[in-house]
Amino acid sequence: MRLRHVYLILFALGTVLPLTQLIPWLSANGLMLGTFVEDMFSTRLSAAFGMDVIISAIAVVAFTSFESDRLKMPADGFVLAIVFSATVLAGVSSGLPLFLYLRQEHLDNL
Repeated sequence: MRLRHVYLILFALGTVLPLTQLIPWLSANGLMLGTFVEDMFSTRLSAAFGMDVIISAIAVVAFTSFESDRLKMPADGFVLAIVFSATVLAGVSSGLPLFLYLRQEHLDNL
């Protein structure tokens, strides 16, 4: 198994598993951003995880932007948009492995 396949499996898991928790919450609460933030920061433990994920998401978007430019990945604007979307919709556990997969695929094809 190639490294990019490992990243693809992690992308699938990192998308599906968080969504199994997010979709029921959205079904119960709708798109209530205030309630979402309140629930995310309702305890010190959940606040620690929330802050960790927010900072990690910013790092993923920055890394994606600079690394795709550095490697001159084709359609790097598309790469940034899809990784940003995956990160916002499912989390860092989706966006980071997706970018690592796309990056590794690009490196394998050089």
